[in-house]
Amino acid sequence: MDVLAKRIIDAHGGIDHWRSFKTVTAHLVQGGALWGLKGKAGVLDDTNVTVDLRREHASHAPFGDAARKSSFTPDLVELQNGKGDTIEALPQPRASFAGHTLETPWNDLQLAYFAGIAMWTYLTMPFLLAEDGVESAALGTWREKDETWQRLQVRFPANIATHSTEQTLYVGDDGLLRRHDYDVEIAGNTPGAHYVSGYREVQGILFPTKRRIYPRQPDGQSLAEPLVVSIDLDHITLG
Repeated sequence: MDVLAKRIIDAHGGIDHWRSFKTVTAHLVQGGALWGLKGKAGVLDDTNVTVDLRREHASHAPFGDAARKSSFTPDLVELQNGKGDTIEALPQPRASFAGHTLETPWNDLQLAYFAGIAMWTYLTMPFLLAEDGVESAALGTWREKDETWQRLQVRFPANIATHSTEQTLYVGDDGLLRRHDYDVEIAGNTPGAHYVSGYREVQGILFPTKRRIYPRQPDGQSLAEPLVVSIDLDHITLG
């Protein structure tokens, strides 16, 4: 593992402590332009998410209404009722996004896939850097406003479903993440700059509770608007 990657992981609570847990659950309040652009305004504005720390799985509940929840894995997305019975299913979901642009609407199962890869990635980062097949390398410094951040380039193996194969993390002097860049492959490779803040300690692990995602320009600078996605987290628990 890259030295910077290890420093980031240690600052967030350490890999040994992280691996003593199996799940993360959080309450989400979400906003931003993306949901309406995709024809899904309001579906996941106020929901809860649970992610599995031993395999790539996430579930949002409620999903649009109290009678539905989602189940995401890289190979299968389902919408289920309260008893866990499948209402709808989409095998090999990533293939369904072929030819999509940022403006292409999503159906509910595609929304569940996007929400699944997003929250699983966000809630397992930076500990995801220690997973088999994940490669990372320091990129040098980046100046943003009055701060200087270290950058870490990350490359994910094909078996991990996430926004894009290559992503960039930005870290402050304290080892905590400040920003997370990626291209949303399933939305026409749309570039995003994802800012994180509002860290809170939960059972010995540090989590950012405020996430704001903006468009990213070719030179790496972010635009001040539109706000693409906002995510505020509370009631975070490790199980």
